[in-house]
Amino acid sequence: MNLSENIQLAFKAVRSNWLRAILTLMIIAFGIMALVGILTAIDVGINSLSSNLSYLGANTFDIDPKGEDGIHGNQGGRQAKRGGPITYDQAVEFKERYDFPARASVSLMCTGTATFKYQDKKTNPNQFIFGIDENYLEAKGFDIEMGRNFLPKEALQGGYITIIGHEVLNDLFDGKPEAALDKYIYAGKIKLKVVGVLKSKGSSMNQSEDRRILIPLQMAKRYYGTPNTSYNLLVAVDDPTQIDMGVEFATGLLRNVRKLKASEENDFEISKSDSLIGLIRENTLYFRIAAVAIALITLVGAAIGLMNIMLVSVTERTREIGICKAIGATRRSIMVQFLSEAVLICQMGGIVGILLGVGAGNLVAILTNGSFIFPWAWVTIAVITCTLVGLVSGLYPALKASRLDPIESLRYE
Repeated sequence: MNLSENIQLAFKAVRSNWLRAILTLMIIAFGIMALVGILTAIDVGINSLSSNLSYLGANTFDIDPKGEDGIHGNQGGRQAKRGGPITYDQAVEFKERYDFPARASVSLMCTGTATFKYQDKKTNPNQFIFGIDENYLEAKGFDIEMGRNFLPKEALQGGYITIIGHEVLNDLFDGKPEAALDKYIYAGKIKLKVVGVLKSKGSSMNQSEDRRILIPLQMAKRYYGTPNTSYNLLVAVDDPTQIDMGVEFATGLLRNVRKLKASEENDFEISKSDSLIGLIRENTLYFRIAAVAIALITLVGAAIGLMNIMLVSVTERTREIGICKAIGATRRSIMVQFLSEAVLICQMGGIVGILLGVGAGNLVAILTNGSFIFPWAWVTIAVITCTLVGLVSGLYPALKASRLDPIESLRYE
């Protein structure tokens, strides 16, 4: 018998015991669903996070103080200085002296519990206020839908003006940018004139990027700055291939700005956006291993159940096997027939598991506003795994069937 005939016989055998076959393939399906679903969810999460971090781009890096002010550590037998906040003067000096083909931005996260008002409308009390300079929007990947960005003079000298996010626009102006321009809104008791509206950017790590307003940096310093406030530094290099040179230049300059001695450790940390994503990918390795372990445990149980069912099937079809041998069927053809049946059940379960797993995994895309992905790599692994499970669990029953004596089999009742 050729392969197509074996597959047809396998389908016939599955149909004759469809309930038993369905129960078996569902066990396999749940194992494959665990494998494909968890791995897909991890990939969707990473892709969503990568997209949400894309505003940092592959050509950007940010600078943060290391540790908290006044904290010191011991490293290699000598005291290692831990950084205090990056002050306003340090941040501005760094920006002015950063003589590299790049754009340095200084910003300040003022609050995340603000409420904005316009006439009789107001937002929920969970809005963000950021103080920014003229380079912030380009470095962060924000686009202006209508209006304009802050001028350098406005950013450094202050002014009662603001750029609003798309969610604020929806709450206060019914989503109409033209209705918002040149209008005055209140952030607490501060009256601000709307000079720009941001395009919608969606969510980042379950936090809306549109639920914010932007004010000039000097104004943010005046109302929200303290002596212990740390300002954010973000650098966008013009040529992504020169980002490492840009990091080295920034390191030397900031050490000079913060007046660190040659013997002292850096009291700040520089993080590239692509390294953040790489770190996340590395840390998800344990989740992948756990997903594979869960799936393998389920599939081992499914393989044992399938082997038991195949042994029962061999016993039930002993007389049929005897007839096949009597009319010329070889041991090889009998073995291939039963192996085909085991693999077929596994592949049917695998298909169901793949569909369930892809759907379950992409629920993460819905929750994080990410994009749907079809994990071809994990699907391929699932198909190969199903084939191996079918071969392993069906091998012994197939060998047992092929070794039956035709005369004894014909006498079997």
